[in-house]
Formats: sequence, C-alpha cells, structure tokens
Amino acid sequence: MDGEFGKLPQVKFPKGEAPSGEFELETPIEGSGRKVAEGDLVVANYVGYSWKPEGTSVLIGSSYQGGVPSSFPTWNLVPGLKRALVGAKVGSRVVAVIPPADGYGDKGAARLQIGGEDSLVYVLDVVAAHAKDASVASPSGFQEQGLPEVSAGAVPTVKVPKGAAPGKLTVKTLKQGIGDEVGAGRLVAIQYVGALWRDGKVFSSSWSDGKAYSTVIGQGLVIKGWDEALVGQKAGSRLLVVAPPDMAYGAEDLKVKGLPKYGIKANDTLVYVIDVLGVY
Repeated sequence: MDGEFGKLPQVKFPKGEAPSGEFELETPIEGSGRKVAEGDLVVANYVGYSWKPEGTSVLIGSSYQGGVPSSFPTWNLVPGLKRALVGAKVGSRVVAVIPPADGYGDKGAARLQIGGEDSLVYVLDVVAAHAKDASVASPSGFQEQGLPEVSAGAVPTVKVPKGAAPGKLTVKTLKQGIGDEVGAGRLVAIQYVGALWRDGKVFSSSWSDGKAYSTVIGQGLVIKGWDEALVGQKAGSRLLVVAPPDMAYGAEDLKVKGLPKYGIKANDTLVYVIDVLGVY
C-alpha cells in the first residue's frame, strides 16, 4: 500500500489470496498527536473494502471522493474498527484487516455489499479525536436582558428568562474561536446543550450523554437554525443560539412537526449553547 497521509491510498490485494481470518493491524504512518481514547469521537479520512473468501475485493466506501472526512464514534463501531482506532495517535495512518467476527458477523451487511464470510479492509488517516467531555477553552458566561443566561465554565448551564422569546433566529458569540471556519458542506464536531424556552427544561445535552456530536452543516441534516447559525463560525467558538419554531421543529417544510421523543412541540422556541470543537 502506497500514499501519503491525507492522500488517497493505493491499496493492492495479494492476487488470488483469501483473507487469513485473523485480525491484523499495521501503522505505516505514526502520528504525534493525542491517543484516541475509549469514548472519543474520531474524525478520519478512510477507504474501505470487503475482501471476499475467493480473494476478490469490493470498494465499500471512501471519504476521499467527496473531500470531507468522516466521523467514527468509538461507542458505535463494529469491534474491529474500534480496535483499530482506540490507541492510535492523531496524525497516524492505520491499516486494519477485520475478520467477520470483528465486523458484521455471519449476516454481513447487504447494503454495503458485505457478505457473511467477508473480511473488511480499512485504511484510516486519523485527523482528530474529541473526548466525550471536550469543550472550548476558557469560555465566559453571558447575560443580556431578554435572552437566556449562560454560565461560564467547561459545561454550561442555561437559565431561560420569563417573557416572550425572540421572533427571529438570534446568535450570540460567547467565545470567539480562531480555528477553521464552518462552511456549507463541511463536517463539524460539537458539544451542545438544548433547552425549551417555554419552561427552561433541558431536552438534550451531548455533555450529559458523554458523546461529542458531529454533522455536516448546510445540507439540511440539522434544524435550519443550526445550518444558519453555524456557517461562518470558527472552531474554538462557543455560541448561544435561540431558534424560533420556523427555524426548529415547526418549519413549514417538515412532514412531521415537533419532536415528541424530546418533548419538543411544533411551536417551541429552542435555546442552544454550542461549542464548535473542530471544522473539517
């Protein structure tokens, strides 16, 4: 296998040979960053193949095609991928051959063209790793009449004021970062806490869940309030975002309004504090 870190690797399979059925791991490029820990959200470029018992291989995915890395939550990976990433240093390229028992098992994964006897081959360039309790550095508190109060410190608390919520999207920068800028189509790693304006109840928190979150911004994968508020922000920033219903779960183009799982109604204004951990 040839190639530089961050460049599409040239993967060559031994002609006519079948996978050994054993887990194999190599680190052809050793990074110097922090070690990936259990519970980290990993950002990596990758190329993946299924390696079939008869010796043939099929490409099952690659982040290099779109130019945006992918996220690998270590708490939600097949065992072999988790084993390959935990302990690797940021800046490393790791190559893993993953037998079915450490992959998708004897059922395989039809949607990925992976059979029950196929091994997986992944080449991963580890770009970043975000701890489950990560937050931006030295965030300050926020207090302004008519808007929620936000405490200082690594994990913020939110106090919603009495009175009417703003009628339009409101974004306040509580800490200005100096990292890469969020653009439409880029992957962001964040921490957040979300509360309802009507009663101040926290309905979701990545800090409480112990899972840093990632998403691609500007492609309708999150509420409109996030897509608009995050574009143009920089890594290392902490934001207060107040999203009225038309920027949250009451938007006209939604087939189902509200989010009952979290107690969110279609007419709810939502309050978020968002830490932008990284932009990729």
